[in-house]
Amino acid sequence: MYIKNFEVRWNDLDANRHLANSSYINYMSHTRLSYFMEKGFDQKGMVKNNIGPVVFYEHMFYFKEIFPGEPIRVSLELKGLSEGGMYFEFQHNFYNAEGKNMARCIMMGGWIDLTTRKLRDLPESLFLVINSLDKTEDFKILTKEDTRKFKQFPSDL
Repeated sequence: MYIKNFEVRWNDLDANRHLANSSYINYMSHTRLSYFMEKGFDQKGMVKNNIGPVVFYEHMFYFKEIFPGEPIRVSLELKGLSEGGMYFEFQHNFYNAEGKNMARCIMMGGWIDLTTRKLRDLPESLFLVINSLDKTEDFKILTKEDTRKFKQFPSDL
């Protein structure tokens, strides 16, 4: 399983003096991008392929507070992937130094072509990078319908 280590900093806290929601999001994003960079797919690779990731949702589940100065580990697992890689679903777990699961996030996203601004499948090289991640026990092949499972659609005023 891919793991990234962090130490909670003072500026990662909220008014309750524990890890802020936005910091969880930042740690997860950093974990994903670190994985891609370690596998040879960095910003240059995204520019070369004219693609960018788009987050559809991030669902956080908090189990225990995380405080400043504590080392934490953030995992990255593949929960779902569409056949062409257009859609992906990742699961992140936050662990303290003793390995206790402090929080979990399930996030779904897709890849857009930065010229057309439309969703697109991945180049094979990046598809292989994502597909090589450890998979969750409930991993599934995603379809467009999976991106709408919460039945949330725009509503204009």
